[in-house]
Amino acid sequence: MLGLALAILGAALSVGLAGIGSSIGVGKSGQAATGIVSEEPEKFGKALLLQALPSTQGIYGFIGCFWVIIKLGLLGGAVPNIAWQTGLAICLACLPVAINGLVSAIFQGRVSVSGMNIVAKQPGEAGKGVIMAAMVETYAVLGLLATILLIQGINLS
Repeated sequence: MLGLALAILGAALSVGLAGIGSSIGVGKSGQAATGIVSEEPEKFGKALLLQALPSTQGIYGFIGCFWVIIKLGLLGGAVPNIAWQTGLAICLACLPVAINGLVSAIFQGRVSVSGMNIVAKQPGEAGKGVIMAAMVETYAVLGLLATILLIQGINLS
């Protein structure tokens, strides 16, 4: 059962750490957005878009967790008996999306806050702020891809 526990720990880290990063990023950018919208409510849509960007890392973490659940066949009701080495390998395979999700969401939130300045001062140029914030997302996507490829490469038998 140690192997299963380690694999589930990896899945939990995947969704937990990426979710924490998203919560921080969305929270910081939401604080900036409320300042803008309180003065100019018509800018709500542009501010909301920038605020929503850091939330995707939490989704990527959930996808990493779900990939582990599917790999182990946990939705079928059977509890697999895997070696601790296999469980550890799955746990470690979850770290790219967990760590990249945590860090990139926090930094994407910071870039989104900076993008709010564009929304506040030059709302017609808000797309530039979105692009700058989306650049940070690249590393979260790479982390998710690495996690998926690593999990797929693990043999359960």
